[in-house]
Amino acid sequence: MSVPTLPDATRHATDATTDRMPTVEFLPEFPSPRHVARPVPAPVGASVPVSRAGAGPGRTTAARTPRLGRRALRREQDATLLAPRRRYSLVARMLFATMDLLYGRRRTMEKFQVLEIVARIPYQIWENAAYRALTRRHRDIGVANRIRERIEENREQQDNEQWHLLITAELVAQSGRKLGGFRYRFLPWLMAVGYYHTSWLLFVLAPRWSYRLNADFEDHAEHEYAQFVAENPGFEHRAHGSVVAAQYGALDSLADLLRQIGHDERMHKQESERYLREDTLG
Repeated sequence: MSVPTLPDATRHATDATTDRMPTVEFLPEFPSPRHVARPVPAPVGASVPVSRAGAGPGRTTAARTPRLGRRALRREQDATLLAPRRRYSLVARMLFATMDLLYGRRRTMEKFQVLEIVARIPYQIWENAAYRALTRRHRDIGVANRIRERIEENREQQDNEQWHLLITAELVAQSGRKLGGFRYRFLPWLMAVGYYHTSWLLFVLAPRWSYRLNADFEDHAEHEYAQFVAENPGFEHRAHGSVVAAQYGALDSLADLLRQIGHDERMHKQESERYLREDTLG
């Protein structure tokens, strides 16, 4: 049985239409950071807006903080080194002094790993408090929506600090240095417990006190990462070799990876400073 064919005129029209159809190149359903356009660098020292609902139009890390190019990262590091530190509160100064006493004043990757263990704790406290506030204020749509946005921010801040912890832990493991269980397991756990209760108490007494402590903490971390890179020029030509950092979306050199983490800390500092200016939720 023969297959019917189209009339000549119809077939020619179809062929012509097919020839004019453009070739469509499909991207993966879930694009990697390489498929996202680079953002235009913001002015030096300024915060970069991030879409809290998704990756946004700019290129971001896996934790949804702006991923900067190499030149922008160097500019932001220079801006951090030139900027004065915040006037730290007494509690913040005591925390930093404890870190120096236990792990030395010299900046090391092991010390940054300990720093990142406690870094996400305030965001956990704020998220839990926001959920309780949402239970009380869910009928007030305006306030409830602001609380929802704050919950999303705090969750993303926790995730970002978690990436930092995993990256620093992998870098320490790559070094082959063996860490003592008491100094690098028990003491960090003890510090985390103490920092949790301190942040919680400050938040209960006055949320602004907790926001200020975290702004001090993130400002300290931002400057420490910037100075660590400045003290180690060899990091510029050393590949980090971190699987976690590649998933996070960092550039290849160890210097740029640490600069990116330092810039993340600045973002967190500025968010805490914004909380200080806003009305208390709930």
